[in-house]
Amino acid sequence: MVEEEIAGAAVLNQPAGHLEPGETLIEAMVRETLEETGWQVTPRALLGVYHYDWAGTVYHRIGFIADPLQQVTTMLDPDITACHWLSLAELTTRQHRSPIVQLCIDDFIAGQQAPLSFLKHPGSLPPR
Repeated sequence: MVEEEIAGAAVLNQPAGHLEPGETLIEAMVRETLEETGWQVTPRALLGVYHYDWAGTVYHRIGFIADPLQQVTTMLDPDITACHWLSLAELTTRQHRSPIVQLCIDDFIAGQQAPLSFLKHPGSLPPR
């Protein structure tokens, strides 16, 4: 889990971010995880697709399950104050950035997953 400071409070989140031009969802997940945790990971499965409307701003999260390979740096994205490995009990005692964080945890515990092949990256397709 990554720790961020939002409105003066420390909150937990999963690594998250935005797509760079020309980047696939899987490439973005690997890059964002490295930038925010310092860890290289191998994607294993799709966890879920999440939609959250907060104060008029809509967030979409594509959740992944990944295996950690190795920590390659301790330099983290400037928005991240710390990176933590936490037990389930520890997760319940900490404030989360949004309800999506707990929903992803619950889905993972329940064994929810789909193959990465569910994600299609056809590139730029001509209009139909």
